[in-house]
Amino acid sequence: MGRHIVQRLLLSVPVLFGVLLIGFLLLQVVPTDPAVVLAGPMASQDIIDAIRRDLGLDQPLWYQFGLYIGRVLQGDLGKSIISNLGVAEELARTMGPTLELLVACLVWAIPLGIAMGTVAAVYRGKLVDRIIMAFSVAGVSIPVFFLGLVLIWYVGYKLQWLPFTGRGGPLWSWEGIQHLVLPAITLGGVFVGPIARMTRTTVLEVLGADYVRTARAKGLSEPRVVVRHALRNALIPIVTLIGLQIGFLLGGAVVTETMFSWPGVGRLAVGAILSRDFPVAQGAIIVLALAFLLINLAVDVLYAVLDPRVQKR
Repeated sequence: MGRHIVQRLLLSVPVLFGVLLIGFLLLQVVPTDPAVVLAGPMASQDIIDAIRRDLGLDQPLWYQFGLYIGRVLQGDLGKSIISNLGVAEELARTMGPTLELLVACLVWAIPLGIAMGTVAAVYRGKLVDRIIMAFSVAGVSIPVFFLGLVLIWYVGYKLQWLPFTGRGGPLWSWEGIQHLVLPAITLGGVFVGPIARMTRTTVLEVLGADYVRTARAKGLSEPRVVVRHALRNALIPIVTLIGLQIGFLLGGAVVTETMFSWPGVGRLAVGAILSRDFPVAQGAIIVLALAFLLINLAVDVLYAVLDPRVQKR
C-alpha cells in the first residue's frame, strides 16, 4: 500500500508543475499590468517602472516563473495587491467555508445517489425505476447556476424559508446550518444524478452474477443479498465516479459560492480575477489544483483497499 501511495504522489508532481505553469502563463496574457494596478491610476511612469523592477516584472518570463516556483516551494504565495495581506492568509481564511460546503454536499448527495441507483436496479423496468432515472437525467442536465437561481428565487425570496446570502456562522450553529442548506443543495443537486445512474448500472451487472444467485439459494433475505453481496461488489466503479465528480465539484463550488456570496476559495478566486489581484488568483488556482490531486489520490487509495489487485499493477 505504501508503495502504491508513493507512486501516485510521484505521478502528481508533473501535474502540479503543469498547473503552476498554465496558471502563471494565463495571468501573463491578461491585458493588465500588475504594477499599474498596484501603483494606482494617478501614479507616474517612473513609479510604475520602479514597482515593476521591485516585483521582477522587467525580467524574462522564464526567470519570473523560476522565482515564482521558488517562492511557492518555500510556502510564500506573495501578497494581495488589493488588501496587502499575505495570499496564504487570505486562502486560509476561505478554505474552511469551502470545506464546509463540500462536506455538506457530500453528506446527503452520496447516500441519496447510491440509494436511488440501488432501488432503480432492484425494480428495473418498473415505475420506480423510470421515476428515479428521470430525476437522474434532470440532475445531470440542469446547470448549477440554474438550480441555484431557482432555489434563491423560490425558497429564499418568495417563500423566505431559508437565507440565501453569506455564511451565517460556524457549522455547529443553527444559523450556520440554515445558511448552508441552499448552497449545499445547489452543489449536490448535480452530483446525485451521475451517482444514481452509475450505481444502477453496476448493481444490475452484479445482480446477475453467480455468487448472488448462490446467496439467494441459501435463503438470505433480498435486502441482505442486495446490500452485502451486490452493492458491496459494485462499489469500485461507483467510488471512481465519486472521486472524479468531487473534483468537478470544485468547479461547481466556484459558481455556487459566487451566487450565494459564500466566503470560500471559489468566490475569492472570482473576486481576485475581476479585481486583477494576480497573486491571490494564482494562489487560489494552486489550492484548487492541489485539492483535486489530493482527492484523486484518496480515490486511488480507496480503490486499492476495495480491490487489492490494483496494488500489484
